[in-house]
Amino acid sequence: MTARELHEKIKPIQEARGYRFNRDQAMVLALMEGLLKNRERYGYMSCPCRLAAADRDWDRDILCPCAYRDPDLAEFGACYCALYASDDWNAERIPHRFVPERRPPEKVLGPA
Repeated sequence: MTARELHEKIKPIQEARGYRFNRDQAMVLALMEGLLKNRERYGYMSCPCRLAAADRDWDRDILCPCAYRDPDLAEFGACYCALYASDDWNAERIPHRFVPERRPPEKVLGPA
């Protein structure tokens, strides 16, 4: 599967749930490529902007769409990696601010 095919598969599903992708198509396709690469590496599509531990249970919170997408969208208009963005964010009606990492530090460091 190519990044474009993944995007075409996921887009209608996410839009039906009220989610939008970043309007920057090149960025979206690069992130889709990262998702496919992580699926190849780990067997699951973890967020391409975070370091996965190669343990599906440990990484459950960063399986795309990650557990942090909704609070990021609510507070900043885009998620951490900016794959998902609100209509206001895409239309530049709200500022594009840095989205801080919400993942707990112990999860970022990986399992012991």
